[in-house]
Amino acid sequence: MDINDRAPQSPRPTTVADIVVRAQRGDRGAQAELYERYWDSTVALAARRLRDSTAAEDLAQDVFIHAFQRLDQLRTPAAFGGWLRQITTRMAINMQTRRRVPQAMDDNVMGALASTADGPVDLVLREERTQQVRSGIQQLGETDRETLRAFYFDDQSIHDMARRFDAPAGTIKRRLHTARHRLARYVAEPQAI
Repeated sequence: MDINDRAPQSPRPTTVADIVVRAQRGDRGAQAELYERYWDSTVALAARRLRDSTAAEDLAQDVFIHAFQRLDQLRTPAAFGGWLRQITTRMAINMQTRRRVPQAMDDNVMGALASTADGPVDLVLREERTQQVRSGIQQLGETDRETLRAFYFDDQSIHDMARRFDAPAGTIKRRLHTARHRLARYVAEPQAI
């Protein structure tokens, strides 16, 4: 039998280990694949631990940031799923222990807090902050600008944005997270003089 007579081999399926190795080499596409593949299970695990879906999504973002920053420490690429579950569990436990237990507040204190109106300094600081945010958004790239505007100004959900930008919901979440961090570089905490 001649080499040319052999049936063509189908490409080997991409395994998690293959994707992790590519991600460890700095391949952003591989990181996005891992993010997409493990997002739902990470949020589900965090939600079971925290019993709060919003906090679970926030925690999942932090879990992926933490995992990707330490991906070079993972010695067995095929164990990525278990490793990510351990990170999620540990970070959820840390979040639970840091949560403050609500304490009862005296009615007089509550009344005093409720009646406290913003003074002139508070109004100036708020306006300064608003101007910094507007200016910072203008300095961002087009994708970051559009992502922040769609979410905060147009009040679009992640799923609406996914349809609008023709991208997976996980990608939109990552873009939103990244855009927030980039905007934070342009927005300093206002200080009263």
